[in-house]
Amino acid sequence: MRRRLTAGAIVTATGLAFLSTVPATATAAPSAPVDYTVVAADGVSAADAAAAIAAAGGTIVSSNDAVGVYRVTAADAQFESRAAASGRLIGASARRAIGYAPNAIERVETGLNTRTGGTGQHGPAKMDPLDDKLWGLSMVRADKARRIEAGDHGVTVGILDTGLDATNPDLAPNYSSRLSRNFAPDLPDIDGPCEVASCLDPTGTDDDGHGTHTAGTIGAAANGVGLSGIAPKVTLVELKGGQDSGYFFLDPVVNALTYAGDHGIDVVNMSFYVDPWLYNCTANPADSPTAQAEQRAIITAMRRALEYAHRRGVSLFAALGNNHEDLGAPRTDTSSPDYGGTPYSRPIDNSTCWDLPTEGPHVIGVSSLGPSGRKSDFSNYGTEQTSVAAPGGWFRDGFGTPTFQTIGNEILSTYPVKVLKEKGLVDADGNVTAAGTGTVFKDCTKSGVCGYYTYLQGTSMASPHAAGVGALIVSRYGVRDFRNGGKTMLPDLVERQLYRTAAEHACPDPRLQSYVQEGRSTEFDAYCSGGKQFNGFYGFGIVDAYAAVGGH
Repeated sequence: MRRRLTAGAIVTATGLAFLSTVPATATAAPSAPVDYTVVAADGVSAADAAAAIAAAGGTIVSSNDAVGVYRVTAADAQFESRAAASGRLIGASARRAIGYAPNAIERVETGLNTRTGGTGQHGPAKMDPLDDKLWGLSMVRADKARRIEAGDHGVTVGILDTGLDATNPDLAPNYSSRLSRNFAPDLPDIDGPCEVASCLDPTGTDDDGHGTHTAGTIGAAANGVGLSGIAPKVTLVELKGGQDSGYFFLDPVVNALTYAGDHGIDVVNMSFYVDPWLYNCTANPADSPTAQAEQRAIITAMRRALEYAHRRGVSLFAALGNNHEDLGAPRTDTSSPDYGGTPYSRPIDNSTCWDLPTEGPHVIGVSSLGPSGRKSDFSNYGTEQTSVAAPGGWFRDGFGTPTFQTIGNEILSTYPVKVLKEKGLVDADGNVTAAGTGTVFKDCTKSGVCGYYTYLQGTSMASPHAAGVGALIVSRYGVRDFRNGGKTMLPDLVERQLYRTAAEHACPDPRLQSYVQEGRSTEFDAYCSGGKQFNGFYGFGIVDAYAAVGGH
């Protein structure tokens, strides 16, 4: 997953601050307007929600009536408490900055820093120039699958992430500018100065890089340049829901999901969690009443948005997370809130707390594997939410072999040259610098258009492998979509085919997997429950693109 979700997992934040019990008659000194995300209570009409917002002193800037989520501005510091006092509203989410958010790439160990040499595991026979470095492509047998099905251009895959660099020659052929949208305007307090006057970056750009990386794994074109994706002929749609800083706020994510449902997007990949809470709980005693209300609002809004998208034909894939814990028995959360406040210790009750979106309804949760097929040390796991496993990279894989701690153990994919330049890995002339050598690759078309590629690891990288297989399933078995054009397939049928054809993988022996020899503490020890057909490390198995499209 993105940003705070570790090694390949973008995380972001939406602080749904809510409700103290200040009387509705209380007055407050005027202050600068604050942006809020407001969630209406269940069963409340759009008109009644608007009236309640106005009564609390807010002005609606935009609305998503389909799921009862509203962007509101208010200058009165008591707006949140007044919203809390209204039985028609669940909560109001204030965007309170705590300083500039680092443009983190992964939480575990990853990044674009130079590492020791080595090419890691070999990938499939070279199709595009860099495909021999894509061990994940061969692990899920996507190289063989394209003999049967390489993807249908009428199948659309939404990249709900930080953006998509459409100038990359591997992404440009499959990118739909018509369908792509930016739902996350830049916020100067966390993203830095806006690049454009409107603060709404044009689609086809990515100032973070995470979204471009996930997009390449799913659908980089097999066109003789760079590398190819799992489904190299599907259409890629940018659904920018993440900030340039890597935060994912509730309002953009919800709007992106409902847009996907309304516009016939077939598959959506979500490699992130919604900030500021690693786990959203209904009534955690460690949280203040305001924080509790905030989390209930996030839970409600995300549930509505995910169900809305599913009902309208969207297959939903999400990174399982990189906190190296069993999602059915989570540890105490010490990282939340990661935006708008100071983190503190929060014991997590599994029955009343959720990691969203991966633990939301109809979401296919994906764990991460290294080249050896072992669960990556950072990957979350557990029989409660692990649906399938897929290659996500693991730098420390291959202990005792020459590939141990080599960059080739991670996942290579597309990346924006702008971000690489900012990190000093590519110079002003577009050449890979000494700092980028071995971790960054450049490949150009005959006409001189160059693409750039780098390594990342995390469940953020695993989920796109599975989403790409989902897109192949729709391409192979979907029917004509008379409403939106292209093809469509019921998400439940996509999910069934994905699980039925996944390569079953038993738990390790012994079941308690230790990572001490790789340099991890015993906190990373993971116990695998379940049998070969379904278990906490692999779910129903490792996704198998070839079997999914009818191969044997």
